[in-house]
Amino acid sequence: MSRSPTRASPPRLALLMDPREEGWPSMDLVGEALLDGLAAFPTEVSAEAVRPAMPSVARRLPRLGARNAAFNVDRLLTRFGLYPGHALRARGRHDAFHVVDHTYAQLVHALPAERTGVYCHDLDAFRSVLEPQREPRPAWFRLMARAQLAGLERAALVFHSTQAVRSELLARGVVDPARLVWAPYGVSPEYRPEPAPGDRSEDVLAPLGGRPYLLHVGSAIPRKRLDVLFAIFAALRERHPDLQLVQQGGTLNAAQRAQVEALGIGPALLQPPRQERPTLSGLYRRASAVLVTSDAEGFGLPVIEALACGAPVVASDLPVVREVGEDGCTYCPVGDVPTWVETLDSLLTGRQPPPPREARLARAARFTWAAHARTVLEAYLRLLGDART
Repeated sequence: MSRSPTRASPPRLALLMDPREEGWPSMDLVGEALLDGLAAFPTEVSAEAVRPAMPSVARRLPRLGARNAAFNVDRLLTRFGLYPGHALRARGRHDAFHVVDHTYAQLVHALPAERTGVYCHDLDAFRSVLEPQREPRPAWFRLMARAQLAGLERAALVFHSTQAVRSELLARGVVDPARLVWAPYGVSPEYRPEPAPGDRSEDVLAPLGGRPYLLHVGSAIPRKRLDVLFAIFAALRERHPDLQLVQQGGTLNAAQRAQVEALGIGPALLQPPRQERPTLSGLYRRASAVLVTSDAEGFGLPVIEALACGAPVVASDLPVVREVGEDGCTYCPVGDVPTWVETLDSLLTGRQPPPPREARLARAARFTWAAHARTVLEAYLRLLGDART
């Protein structure tokens, strides 16, 4: 799409990104990949990151500072105090505004909503408002969620990664179809069948002593269903005593640690600290299989990342995961531990091979950050063009 000839310089687009201190690798990736992708179109857009740091206020208080509650207090102060102030100051410096993460949709209240878009990755942040019976929360949390949801509802554009998310937004009456833009994620270049420069996966996996392993990449939040992951692995260990489990990205809570201990899988569980993409690519590539045991996903980045590395993927049979993985993955019913165990045992023993490697690589190749950036850019160029007519 060509830019309006009346504009002497390209439009200025602000990317409002999560503070790094939030510690969400997927949100960091989405924002940084978009910023890099938009840099390829210097005559059409001037993109700039708006990303304030999260100050340590509660974390500096004696006795409270080391607790999770202190971090959450600082996060709330940033989301509803500091960051909206930054947004207000950015209003006059940019022509359009892109909120990278829907959990910051409250920023729309501080921005010109008619020139602001929000990327909605899933509807989890709004469950307590949209489905209070399914997810009961304290009054203060629901108040926060309402502010976020109201910001999303006001935005001129709402981006989504899958048609499954689009369907849910429409079914809940959150956004009218005219404001929705489908902008699937991409695969970073480090995720490939060959080793990438900086790959330290061999060192990370050294404690396994060369034994085969299953890999799970993701946080420990409830919808990732680590309880199912651990139950599957414990059952498989009875058939494959050398099998190990590598879980990347989760900090286990007390209940999860107790389950690991009760199942006796602690010695076979490796949880390395957060790794950079070249090393994570190596973890994918070396795995016997990558497991996605979630009961809900907005997209499932580990699915396409693993496929891009040529790894076999066994995933929960969710509409959104089928949409992303199609014929590149093997699917199991959500939470059905016996079926998962039989499926993985068949894969590990060679009785049932995974989808062909060529199909896995071909599926992942359909997702690029360049296409993502182009889709986002064209949506804002249309929006700004409509505003001038």
